[in-house]
Amino acid sequence: MSFSAEVKEELIKHVASARHCQLAEIAAIISANGMIREGENGGISLYIKADDVQLNRKFFTILKKAFKIENSIFEEETPIHVGGRLYKLAIGNDEDVRNLLMAVRMLDEKGVIRDKNSGIDTLITKNSCCKRAFIRDTFICIGSVNDPEKSYHLEFVCDTEIQAIQLQEFIISFDIKAKIIKRKKYFVVYIKEGSEIVDLLNVMEAPLSLMNMENTRIVKEVRNSVNRRVNCEAANITKTVNAASKQTEDIVFIRDNYGFQNLPDSLREIAEVRLEYPEATLQELGGYLDPPVGKSGANHRLKKLHELAEKLRV
Repeated sequence: MSFSAEVKEELIKHVASARHCQLAEIAAIISANGMIREGENGGISLYIKADDVQLNRKFFTILKKAFKIENSIFEEETPIHVGGRLYKLAIGNDEDVRNLLMAVRMLDEKGVIRDKNSGIDTLITKNSCCKRAFIRDTFICIGSVNDPEKSYHLEFVCDTEIQAIQLQEFIISFDIKAKIIKRKKYFVVYIKEGSEIVDLLNVMEAPLSLMNMENTRIVKEVRNSVNRRVNCEAANITKTVNAASKQTEDIVFIRDNYGFQNLPDSLREIAEVRLEYPEATLQELGGYLDPPVGKSGANHRLKKLHELAEKLRV
């Protein structure tokens, strides 16, 4: 099972206890996965996407808790195709549908259905707990999150721009940065920072997924830190070896073309020590001299030898 599926499995089990949060959950599911249809006789029916069995089971559980509406037709209904998606009739009773839609403010007192391009009525999510519920069930419907072992990316694929903007505002209200990008005909709300995704998992009340992601992040950070340190040390070793090789090359050239006997004692001594200890660091070279000198002292003498070698090569 993917990490995204694990998160959704955890969230599906979470049903809000307060009725106002249950209304926010219903609004989220209808907004993302539902379809409202008016019949020729003026009646209203509510359809819901048929392909997510667990989500639909949660939807009907909330309906029963909030409205005492029993699911008696969904399983028997024949699916219909609309816009490339498969829907089933969820509630066919006109009175039940109207009561439900008025409660989630998708239908006004005059019986006018709220335009999908108007988004949801923000009174449904005026409380922080209701925003949490709305984000949670919207994620179940249209969200996904990458395996944190591979990369940090969480997104919601929205049908309309207003849906994306409202969702972004809800997420930002919890001090989490979310951005929007248009992808083909969809509007995608996304988060790419690992810490921000962890915060959103906390907002959606997914503690197990949050803990699993945090453990993965810690392991990755330790691994990356070790790799950086190893790479840095390897680079330093390479730099030291290359420098020592160049110093040895200069010293051999001086020996063969100028002679150590013509060097000042300080330069002759460092030249002999470098040839004897070709892999030693500057600090170690300085310690082999008599009297010992520091790293900067050894480096200064080797620079003098390099300058002499360059003059001899001209």
